[in-house]
Amino acid sequence: MSTSSRIIKNTSYLYIKMAITIFVSLYTTRLILSSLGASDFGIFNVVGGAIAMLGFLNSTMANATQRFMSYAEGEGEIEKKRAIFNVSLVLHLLIAVATLALLLLAIYPLFNGVFNIQPDRMFAAKIVYFSLIFSAVLTIINVPYDAVMTAHENMLYYSIIGIFESLLRLGVAFVCVYTAKDKLIIYGVLMACIPLITLTIMKVYCHKHYEECVIAPRKYWDKSIVNNISSFFGWNFLTAISSLFSAQGIGIVLNHFFGTILNAAQGVAQQVNGALSNFSGNMMKALNPVITKSAGAQKSETMNRATLAGCKFSPLMTMFFGVPLSLEIHYVLAIWLKKVPDWAAVFVILQLLQSVITQMADSAATSVYAKGEIKHYAIWKSMMNAMPVILVWLAFGIGAGPIWLYIPMILVYAIGGDVVIIYFAHQKCGLNIPNYLKKVIFPLFGTFIIMLCFGCIPTLLLEKSFLRLVLTCLTTSIGMMVSAMLFALNEDEKKQVISFVKEFMSKIKIKK
Repeated sequence: MSTSSRIIKNTSYLYIKMAITIFVSLYTTRLILSSLGASDFGIFNVVGGAIAMLGFLNSTMANATQRFMSYAEGEGEIEKKRAIFNVSLVLHLLIAVATLALLLLAIYPLFNGVFNIQPDRMFAAKIVYFSLIFSAVLTIINVPYDAVMTAHENMLYYSIIGIFESLLRLGVAFVCVYTAKDKLIIYGVLMACIPLITLTIMKVYCHKHYEECVIAPRKYWDKSIVNNISSFFGWNFLTAISSLFSAQGIGIVLNHFFGTILNAAQGVAQQVNGALSNFSGNMMKALNPVITKSAGAQKSETMNRATLAGCKFSPLMTMFFGVPLSLEIHYVLAIWLKKVPDWAAVFVILQLLQSVITQMADSAATSVYAKGEIKHYAIWKSMMNAMPVILVWLAFGIGAGPIWLYIPMILVYAIGGDVVIIYFAHQKCGLNIPNYLKKVIFPLFGTFIIMLCFGCIPTLLLEKSFLRLVLTCLTTSIGMMVSAMLFALNEDEKKQVISFVKEFMSKIKIKK
């Protein structure tokens, strides 16, 4: 199977998983909110939020581990893969122990000053906290197995596990609906058991199917690998913590100057952006192992070709949904929300613009990470991540309006961050910058203009309505197809898309 076909197939698996899990998640949330009530549901989210802050740490570890596993997969050295697996397993066990100690030490200050919880629900809240600690530790231990699955591009099994996990959450919700005991405690304990089940299943599968999954740390302990992974993790941690500082700091600055109403508008924008980013994120999850394994196999041309494809198709996926949504944002928000916060529509549009610009270099960042020498890249990228918080504070301090929340984020975090990524991709990976402009920037800009022109036709001719929303989505889709045939896709990509559509249609006919 060709690389392009493999990416398309894996992305399809992830999209199917996403569609099912989103539907199940929405229904699960409805059941849980109804069962627990607003107060207990709020307690679970407040307590869980304190632990969820560690999510960025888990993501950083997963990225570092996956890079080394995928790189070794590309090299094809089984002994090295086993060494990396064992070293990463030991390191994650140590991190899990450290996390456990940190969260246990945090119990007293959190429950005696930070959390605002009614005294009669304090015991239940502590049970939930201990349950979520258990869940967080198991999730950290699971990272090496997750990295192995990703390195082997086994997105089918990965998707099955994800769907199974969402169904377990739905089962927990039904238990809470029908139980007569303390629903909050039952919910917290059962939710903590889900990672134990998924970890067990994934562990058994990996040890049965992948030869590098052999637990023998004494035999495969390699100090050079320990140093390499630790160094990579450290610099990757710097970019992660700076990104977290930007994401959390911007909201705090906004709250300081304008209050909670604009925080609500920002929250709406982030929810919309998060939902749309899932489409491009799933494609990147299928593409990233290809880039890293190509680097490990010393196939620079293949790596850069995959990099350019990712830099183009990732923002295209967001634009496909984001352009019609931006044109009809007032109508969509009015349907979705009973009361739309001030500035929500503007924030959604600017957040989507920031996201599209950022995605134009995401694959290039993967190629930089694949090469492994990220010290100088991490320093410069962290500066681009953190600087907008300072600039937004200064802007608001001199009386600038709420729109300045996103201007530094777009100019510095997104565009400035892209410049840093492309520069280091050129220096470290040999990415051709004129080629990047020709195959990524110009096609994306042209596609955006055509989609915007096509999409404006219904908005100029019709009043706000569901029919206009449908026509706007239809015309922007036609605009994207026109641009794809004219200049956005090269000949090979056109053939791949046509071949995939024909194969998909033939399968439907066979089933009928």
